[in-house]
Amino acid sequence: MGILVKKRHGFYHLTRIGGLSILGLIIGLASASINTIWAVYLNGFVNNAAMVGLIASFLTLVSFFSYFFFIPLIEKSSKKKLFSISLVLIFFFYILFSFINNFYFFLLLAVLMVITYTLRITSFGLIIRDNSKKQNLSKNEGVVYSLANTAWVIGPLIAGFVASRFGEKRVFLLAAVFLFIGFFFFKSIKVQKCGKQKPDKDIINNFIDFFRDRERIIAYVLGGGVNLWWTLIYLFIPLLIINSHLGDLWVGYFLFAIAVPLLLFETFFSNMAGKKGFKKIFKIGYLAVAILAFVCFIFSSIYIILILLVLASVGMAMLEPTTEAYFFDISSKKEEYRFYGPYNTAIDSLGFIGRISASLVLLIFPFKFLFILFGVFMFLLFLLSFKTKGIIEQRRQ
Repeated sequence: MGILVKKRHGFYHLTRIGGLSILGLIIGLASASINTIWAVYLNGFVNNAAMVGLIASFLTLVSFFSYFFFIPLIEKSSKKKLFSISLVLIFFFYILFSFINNFYFFLLLAVLMVITYTLRITSFGLIIRDNSKKQNLSKNEGVVYSLANTAWVIGPLIAGFVASRFGEKRVFLLAAVFLFIGFFFFKSIKVQKCGKQKPDKDIINNFIDFFRDRERIIAYVLGGGVNLWWTLIYLFIPLLIINSHLGDLWVGYFLFAIAVPLLLFETFFSNMAGKKGFKKIFKIGYLAVAILAFVCFIFSSIYIILILLVLASVGMAMLEPTTEAYFFDISSKKEEYRFYGPYNTAIDSLGFIGRISASLVLLIFPFKFLFILFGVFMFLLFLLSFKTKGIIEQRRQ
């Protein structure tokens, strides 16, 4: 509780991390709402699951290069200002998405939006880092992620109801309202000023330097592996639900259930990582998800498959907050500002691998073979976990 609020002069006040955690909850409601209907909304333009994956893969590439392009801007600019600007821009993108019918205009807006997302994700992550002590980082990340995942419990239910009652486009208006609230709440938080440094303008050199370090590569792949799994959950499983004639509301039910284990266990596992070390958590998490993915292949019942995928979220609860904390723990302060943006391209690069490989599988094989594909991915990440450093944060205290 002391992480979120502290008693001062007889009154309880939000801590910086407490304020940022609530902010993560608010903007998380917007993201959760959009992710609930995004695949179905996109499928309304192309009416083909493989094409949905290919278009998503293209947007992922755009996002990937944006992270490297924005390194100088991130280094030299106020993270608070960049984060505020990104919220305003995404707010207007959501408003426009709620009205458009032209596919090419949609694609243009989607490209601009994913570019803006890179600024929002990078600036927010660095704001959290700069308002955390190094020895408390995994604990703080766990709290922020846990409250953010409350949004991923509530958001899909709200979005599923709105989409089934009023249509997918109205969900964008709902998400815009959440961002509007989030913007003004952020303005009320007194966060510590984030550092700046001389920008490294050589994009190619930044790319080479990031991947020159073996430990950073391992952290990069393990962090990206989390988003690799979410590609299956948020892009392809909603299409499976719709094709099973269960409707938009069932997509909301499923994505609600997916987030419950994250909400319940992320703080617990992030604290455990601080005490016991990251390596054990990574190994158990990725192995559990791999086994459950393989088991999904055996069953044909949509209900059993959805239950197994929800159970796999317990493994994801071990990984989502801890992989980012691990990156910060192996990085110096200067490297954090320079390389946090490139580190976040793991979201896109591993997501791209998931999207493009899944799309190719769907062109040849039935949908159930996606579970074999993602099971193999998770098992390979389990093996990679053995190469991580034995870092235990609380030894530093």
